[in-house]
Amino acid sequence: MHLLVGLGNPGREYEATRHNVGFVVLDELARRAGGPPFTKKFSAEQARARRADRDVVLLKPQTYMNLSGQAVQPAAAFYKVGVADVVVVHDELDLPFGEVRVKVGGGHAGHNGLRDLIARLGADFVRVRVGIGRAPAEFRGDGAAWGLAPFGGLVARELPAVVTRAADAVVAVVSGGATAAMNKYNTKKKPG
Repeated sequence: MHLLVGLGNPGREYEATRHNVGFVVLDELARRAGGPPFTKKFSAEQARARRADRDVVLLKPQTYMNLSGQAVQPAAAFYKVGVADVVVVHDELDLPFGEVRVKVGGGHAGHNGLRDLIARLGADFVRVRVGIGRAPAEFRGDGAAWGLAPFGGLVARELPAVVTRAADAVVAVVSGGATAAMNKYNTKKKPG
């Protein structure tokens, strides 16, 4: 079994923000699985499904980003899912918008949701990193404010393709393992 976690913040005011791309990817995975209903459990919205012929639990913590581990750790313990079988989808400032990368372990790079998960689970979970890019020079605010800003304009129109690619990366982790997913999603496209 895999625990598939999308990081985000609860509430309508955060729905369209960059920080909530993890929730959007989980919604896409639920849609692909036939729309299993999300129920409230573990301070999260959770749904059971099958992906790549494996049982999975989809989890959207409702604790706010900074306390994501408060929802993920009890769910992992309840379902007896080891840290290596936890897949976390999150926004990544250090990747340009639209890039998707798979990673196992590592630090939090200033991402408070990851910081809390690492403190409660350890660092060896799989991450599907969805690039939101750094704020442009004219943006007034820091990285946290950029994460809480909504997608807009051309970026918003391109978002569905990015979400599809991120959901595909999660399925690749579940079906073939993290190494195979990294080989597929972390390679640079050659020009021409």
